Amino acid sequence: MTRQENQALIIGGGVIGVCCMYYLVQRGWDVVLIEKDQIGAGCSYGNAGLLVPGHSIPLARPGVIAKGLRWLFNDESPFHIEFRLSPALISWLIKFRRASSNNHMRRSLPVLRDLIIASMELYRQFLSMSEFDFGYLQNGVLGVYLTKDGLAEGIEEARLLQEVNVGAEVLDVDATLALEPALRPDVVGSVYYTDDAQILPDVFVQKLKCVAENMGARIHVLTEVVGFNVKNRQITSVQTSQGTFYPGLIVLAAGSWSPILGQALDLKLPIQPAKGFSVTCQLPVGSPRLPLLLSESRVAVTPMGNKLRFAGILELVGFDSRINERRVRGMMRSVDHYLALQDRPAVIETWSGFRPCTPDGLPIIARSKQIDNLILATGHGMLGMTLGPITGLLVSQLAARECTMIDFNPFALERFSVF
Repeated sequence: MTRQENQALIIGGGVIGVCCMYYLVQRGWDVVLIEKDQIGAGCSYGNAGLLVPGHSIPLARPGVIAKGLRWLFNDESPFHIEFRLSPALISWLIKFRRASSNNHMRRSLPVLRDLIIASMELYRQFLSMSEFDFGYLQNGVLGVYLTKDGLAEGIEEARLLQEVNVGAEVLDVDATLALEPALRPDVVGSVYYTDDAQILPDVFVQKLKCVAENMGARIHVLTEVVGFNVKNRQITSVQTSQGTFYPGLIVLAAGSWSPILGQALDLKLPIQPAKGFSVTCQLPVGSPRLPLLLSESRVAVTPMGNKLRFAGILELVGFDSRINERRVRGMMRSVDHYLALQDRPAVIETWSGFRPCTPDGLPIIARSKQIDNLILATGHGMLGMTLGPITGLLVSQLAARECTMIDFNPFALERFSVF
């Protein structure tokens, strides 16, 4: 069958893939999206729903390794690695260690800030679309601290963010409690990230999917890639469990599963699946009004209408999707140190998902240097929801071979050759 040059095939139906679908169909591409599960079934479903300019500092930063080592042997800590004979994991950890430098953090901070701020503007543009309510609220996020050492770290991060014009206000105890009365009086202070916002993540993904479908995009769920045909630096066809596609352009947006698909194309994508958890509860009496980051516990707390979601934990355990009950219990117990809830909220759902983490904390958004009709859009870590719209827009600019609005060098796959 003849290749359809104007057809763009997107592999992956999370927020990144759906945003790519929207911006490509808007540009006139014949867009097909395939997803091995259901649309938005992975991390786009159960995350904290936060859009976070206040997270412009990359995960790889000075001091993070020492802190992680202290957590390793605590069964209820927010971080865990299952050490195993995995060359990919070992290579990732070595690269992560090398990236956790002050120089890398200083270089990456303004780059990540620009990407996030551009994405926030695109979210605001979606608000103008009729019947596209996805629970957007920009009331900021409050990072709360229980210890003076923790607050000192928060103040230093706030100073770094202020240097690049990200809203981060340091509040004392009285100002913190005045802003959020649901907190216990023994907190020592907070950082108020005034530019941050929240959405209903699953609602956003599903509604944008419907918009793209109404514009002509087609979606195939329960459709898994089983192979590629490559000739003369071009993918000529993609074999799936539901048939063969012959697209002119392929966008790999498969999140944590991208390295597996990349192997079939002789691409080494340094991405580890970082398992996270969330617990969604009925909204309790005395619930917080603002989204919170319980900083020492690494737990996000997000009011979502008549629900309250707690999200956190980072486990490097491969693709083991089982719920670690002990770690989840530890996460929920830590909440009691911060919040003065009258009763333990009734649990609606406990969820786990895999966040695609690169070792330097930046996503991979680029045309492949090995395959001419392949665009990579993956590795967004904990920022997938925040960076969805700008990734989709940039992919559409790459597809058109236009001059892009943001320099792509920091997001190229080849950057990892220096680690």
